[in-house]
Amino acid sequence: MPSARSVRSALAALGVLTVLVGCSAVTGGPGTAEVSTAVVGSASASLSEAPSPTPLPSSPTPLPPSAAPPAAAPAPDPEPSKRRLTAEVAIPSIDLTDLRVVPYEGTTDDRAGTRIQDRGVAASPYGERGGVGPGEIGNYLVTAHRLSAGGPLRDLPSVDVGDSVFVTAGDTVYEYKIVETRTTSFRSARSLAEQRAAVPGEPGEKPTRAMITLSTCATPEDDAAGNFWRDAQGNPEHRIDKIGVLSATRPS
Repeated sequence: MPSARSVRSALAALGVLTVLVGCSAVTGGPGTAEVSTAVVGSASASLSEAPSPTPLPSSPTPLPPSAAPPAAAPAPDPEPSKRRLTAEVAIPSIDLTDLRVVPYEGTTDDRAGTRIQDRGVAASPYGERGGVGPGEIGNYLVTAHRLSAGGPLRDLPSVDVGDSVFVTAGDTVYEYKIVETRTTSFRSARSLAEQRAAVPGEPGEKPTRAMITLSTCATPEDDAAGNFWRDAQGNPEHRIDKIGVLSATRPS
């Protein structure tokens, strides 16, 4: 039988220390305790002398969906432009009160604007081919029927220079003073451009103040002159326009 010393040498060379320890508890033969003790001691010494393993870098733990930072709230919509505000017009000199003005994107007396006027209210175009809103720098365009749909602007030709026009929009009242009367021809591109210009009568001129153009048809005058021309919307050739300049602003 091999000696305990030769067994230890063989097992140490084969690196089966833990297997022998386990087996020694089962077999319990003569000399086993000595071998087991030697093996355990040798294993302990080897483990204590071995360098400690370098710890692996830890990966960041992803946040669960519930713990993720909340998404940024969307920016609030900007305040609606004044040109999109429904307004009311009052002209004391002709006893006109509370004439509703409905804004729309387009140009004066086009199909969309005529449909609004056909409801007995005034229309105000805005956009590239229209005007600005109440109190804004530029030309605030307001059109309404003179004879049909209740004729809200039937007496507009009687408005004189110096008369006041009050426009209420939102929480503000804008007072315009009439400074001029103009006539627009639907059969003249130049005349239409002057009516719709940012500075009434001055196409291409940069506006520096808030102005208003109140416009209605000159049907009685055209008919009296034998001019029965009508455009696709039924408008006569000429319009009567009253031009005003903003003179005061106050809370409504």
